[in-house]
Amino acid sequence: MTRYEQLAQQLREQIRTGVWQEGDKLPSLRDTVRRSGLSLMTVLSAYQLLDSQGWIRSRPQSGYFVAPTREATGYQAPPPLLPAETVDINAFIFSVLQAGNDPDCVALGSAFPDASLFPRHQLSRSLSRVARQMHAEGTGVTLPPGCADLRRSIAQRYAARGMDISPDEIVITSGALEALNLSLQALTRPGDWVVVESPAFYGALQAIERFQLKAVAVATDPQQGMDLDALAQALRQYPIKACWLMSHCQNPLGGSMPTANKQRLLALLAEHGVSLVEDDVYGELYAGLEPPLPVKAWDREGRVLHCGSFSKTLATGFRIGWVAAGLQAEAIQRLQLMSTLSTSAPMQLALADYLSTQRYDKHLHTLRRTLEQRKHIFHRAIQRAFPDVVRVYYAEGSYFLWLELPVHCCATRLYWRALEEGITIAPGRMFAADEQYRHCFRLNASLPWDPRSEAAVWRLAGLIDELLTEGLSA
Repeated sequence: MTRYEQLAQQLREQIRTGVWQEGDKLPSLRDTVRRSGLSLMTVLSAYQLLDSQGWIRSRPQSGYFVAPTREATGYQAPPPLLPAETVDINAFIFSVLQAGNDPDCVALGSAFPDASLFPRHQLSRSLSRVARQMHAEGTGVTLPPGCADLRRSIAQRYAARGMDISPDEIVITSGALEALNLSLQALTRPGDWVVVESPAFYGALQAIERFQLKAVAVATDPQQGMDLDALAQALRQYPIKACWLMSHCQNPLGGSMPTANKQRLLALLAEHGVSLVEDDVYGELYAGLEPPLPVKAWDREGRVLHCGSFSKTLATGFRIGWVAAGLQAEAIQRLQLMSTLSTSAPMQLALADYLSTQRYDKHLHTLRRTLEQRKHIFHRAIQRAFPDVVRVYYAEGSYFLWLELPVHCCATRLYWRALEEGITIAPGRMFAADEQYRHCFRLNASLPWDPRSEAAVWRLAGLIDELLTEGLSA
């Protein structure tokens, strides 16, 4: 993290904790230079970054002031609780993903980071190396729980963060989505109630539909995560069997839960005997110097099923994920045997080989910095191009931006019009069992900022202008 990013992070935290409140004037650039010992350019860059993210606002000839809270978050909270006895969303998600599956599109709707940021040559060398070393008996199936060397490497990464997780607790899966689905299947039976976020990762909604479960959507805030008071109400009101959420870099909002909220969340679930499926596929894409601990770090009863993946950080096409499954490790292995049987042995061995080279953390450091820089550029471009009535939420970490149109505008209609122009977005209808986010959409800001990306942003702005005009004339 650069010095100006460190200063911006420090000021953001001061605003969050109330040191600087809405309308307060921040210290002048020269005062901050004198106090911090940083250069004027460094301080100016930090202030400009906060301005672009909506935390502060510049007033000509007056300085920088803390922006209103709603302007800083750009987020309107959903209803605290929204039960749904039937979830029927897979057909819509399928149609959107299939229609946007065109390699020639500008993939602003993709859930994956720009693949060019991954160490493809190093991974190819690892794959070639293990292919040469594999004997005939090693080219077949690696039964659950998966490659011992890979599970040991993952356990060592947990240990480096102070978490005591045995390799025997880890089950290697075909991507994180299989880990998440197997976890939910192990914890529930058809007709059970499950807590999800609002808005939620669409994979959670698809799993609920697939397993014929009932959902209680609990309001989720970009800065605080799931509304824990609403969660407590849901736990009292419904016979909840499981909770599925993202504690870090939540998809689609992008925000992360504070440490105190994670601890209270776990205490609430333990009080009611409810297990947690913790989707942490973006956990390595945090902002700041220190990796945040997942909820799993405070789990002493084996009730948290912590799911991770290399698909968002290292190798999308390898489709390798895992679950640190606690009490459910054996149950998940049995379920995996009845579904996919096993995960690709060559891919597991190649990742184990790559992790043994100790290059992963260096790659992650570069990846996090690049993603943050690209998201910053996209955000500033959107602020310039999009109409003022479009609210944008910018969260630290990961590579998503969440946008809200005026409520009379339909983001699904925007999706289909953008697709005709060779641009994809992720419409808000994908992230809920109802229509409450029909005016919202998610953008992927991991793409390189080049003439193609710039043209796509400006064309989206034009399409939004058209929707706004149509809404006013309707």
